[in-house]
Amino acid sequence: MSLAGNYDLRDEIKAYWSERASTFDDQPGHEIFSEGERAAWQALFLKHLGRGGGRHAVDLACGTAVISHILDDIGFSVTGIDWAEPMLAKARAKAKNRSRNIRFLIGDAENTMEPDCSTDVVTNRHLVWTLVDPEAAFREWHRILKPGGRLLIVDGDFVNPSSLSRLFARLAGWSQKLGLSKGVKRHGPGALTETHRSILSRVYFSGGARAEDVARLLEAAGFADVRIDYDLKTIHREQRRNFPFFEGLQRATQHRYAISAGKPRP
Repeated sequence: MSLAGNYDLRDEIKAYWSERASTFDDQPGHEIFSEGERAAWQALFLKHLGRGGGRHAVDLACGTAVISHILDDIGFSVTGIDWAEPMLAKARAKAKNRSRNIRFLIGDAENTMEPDCSTDVVTNRHLVWTLVDPEAAFREWHRILKPGGRLLIVDGDFVNPSSLSRLFARLAGWSQKLGLSKGVKRHGPGALTETHRSILSRVYFSGGARAEDVARLLEAAGFADVRIDYDLKTIHREQRRNFPFFEGLQRATQHRYAISAGKPRP
């Protein structure tokens, strides 16, 4: 892929997420809709990162700051970075409304401009599948972490559904056609669904962001102690309460995971 093509694709991705900002928090699976789900997310982050204790965390592609708030909940000093200004506007308003002291910066997750060895933790949710150059991005995240710091990725393969996931998708479609459920609008208004498909077809992980492939690239970027965690069932159970029945089951049977990794000490 040419440099010009990379620039064009990044520009499209930025525009897509900027347009998604207005309805992003309306969708289950993005914003948190219950204290049970919030507790499940907190438990996942505590499992891999421990209590913040005032340590600094950079939440990349923070969007409207859902994960930034989870980090704040468990005691981290948080900087959220996103390159879509409409997302950051909603993030700042949300933090103000909740009286949270979270710092937000506009920036590129693949080139953060943060100083070397400047943060204890780097996190992101549903970012990796959109990366144009994950190898460069992972080296960047390694660079900004302090020795002994931890990375936590939450993502999934949204291209290659399991047989169960395909079955539940068909049942969800039939349920909607029969008027038994309304379905969740996933990509916002108008042509955004086609824009999403077009972007997904051209990013690095166009064939699906499998956990093992992500882990291998992290190790190549210098990370160690790379752990893949598929046990997100508590989060999925809580999220299902806000999805139509079959859509909730479809989501729970996708290849979703958390990956934690560390920057070795000298």
